[in-house]
Amino acid sequence: MNIPNLLTIIRIILTPLFVIFMIQEKYLGALLAFTCAGITDALDGVIARWLKQKTRIGAVLDPIADKALLSSSYVVTAVTGMIPPWLSVIVISRDIMILLGVLLLFLFKGGVEIRPTILGKFTTLVQLGTIFLMLVDSQLSFLRAFFPWMFYLCAAVTIASGLQYLVVGIGLFNSNE
Repeated sequence: MNIPNLLTIIRIILTPLFVIFMIQEKYLGALLAFTCAGITDALDGVIARWLKQKTRIGAVLDPIADKALLSSSYVVTAVTGMIPPWLSVIVISRDIMILLGVLLLFLFKGGVEIRPTILGKFTTLVQLGTIFLMLVDSQLSFLRAFFPWMFYLCAAVTIASGLQYLVVGIGLFNSNE
């Protein structure tokens, strides 16, 4: 166990806490849990690279923690009416597509390494930022006019990233390696 893996585990633990706060309409608690989870997401990778503490378990747990946080946050904010359901469907569909693609590559190619693309990382940032701004607005109510633009931006980059991963996955699947 190292610091980056501990931070990832903390993010996994914060995810259900965030959902509980959302269900109970305790949006300040949800904002704090989500913010802490986002900070651990940023820190675990930086610390792993800086201290040269990359591990195989970290490489597996980190994307699981990311997907759990993002999927949970998009489902619960759609159910509570904070974001439109269609946005939640787009975000979660992309993640399902990526996971199925990785599974197929693993089954048929035997463990192809897939690295996040710059667009994929930007998409995660936009997705997290959208939820973060929604939660901030639940406390301060000054961003409402920007919501439609945030939703469309999030949808656009999510779709673009999903298509990029689809193209990369097809290329890997068709390669002779």
